[in-house]
Amino acid sequence: MAAEWDGKSRGTVFGFKVFVFFIKKFGIKAAYALMHLPIPYFYLFSRKNVRGLSYYFRKRLNYSWLKSTISIYKTYYVFGQTLIDKIAISAGLRKNYTFEFDGEKILKETLSLNKGGILISAHVGNFELAQYFFRERLTDAAVSIVITDQDHEDIKDYLNQYLKRDQMQFIIVKDDFSHIFEINAALAENRIICIAGDRYLADTKCMEAELLGKKTKFPLGPFYLGSRLDVPVLFVYVMREPSYHYHLYARRVEVIPKDAKDLLKKYTQNIERVIKKYPLQWFNFYDFWNDKNTNGEH
Repeated sequence: MAAEWDGKSRGTVFGFKVFVFFIKKFGIKAAYALMHLPIPYFYLFSRKNVRGLSYYFRKRLNYSWLKSTISIYKTYYVFGQTLIDKIAISAGLRKNYTFEFDGEKILKETLSLNKGGILISAHVGNFELAQYFFRERLTDAAVSIVITDQDHEDIKDYLNQYLKRDQMQFIIVKDDFSHIFEINAALAENRIICIAGDRYLADTKCMEAELLGKKTKFPLGPFYLGSRLDVPVLFVYVMREPSYHYHLYARRVEVIPKDAKDLLKKYTQNIERVIKKYPLQWFNFYDFWNDKNTNGEH
């Protein structure tokens, strides 16, 4: 399996409808409990994803077979919880959750420069919830999130009524690179650009760097832009913690102009620190390291 992500999320409209129903009728805890039902399905019918996670735990984190097996189950469960939380908060259940803002001063200083800023995150934790941090704590913050638009259309159409994406500005990655102009225009308006730095699609330019002791590929775009545009660059993650609590981390990065490799190195070092604290919130469910030994690993 190629290391590049295919840009698509798994799931069906029926599955999402079931969880939305449970959230509305029985509450968030009931929806969490329901999450235990589909996990065996993924074990049986998403073997490539399971092998990718197994490789992550066994080879990159050096877990035992037993600990790895348990951790894969827990990872699927925590991932399901983050999806439920995303829908629940968007559906008006924000009062059930608490947010911790670690780096608010840094973000306020970034906005005060009136140059915009680039926030580079990863598919760990629940980054889409960053919009609620910004909305409640940084009332002047204007945020644009750069996303791919490869999800199944029927799922997106159904979830959009709950996720309220109209409250945020989304910049869609396009084959003709017109999204670059949208990013520049947003920065000119002192908007904060949020972009993931850990997934690349086929036929896009990438760079190599070491993560957890092994080299792998990362998209060129976020690091090229961050090292060439004269705007602040921050690493930002929103991590799930017990008791309906989310912790946002924001860290300013010292950027060497026109040195994308140095920025990528700092990014991978930052991700490693996050992973070591939250190993079960690594949500890249594929062969991230493109290692042939992934096959048959679990």
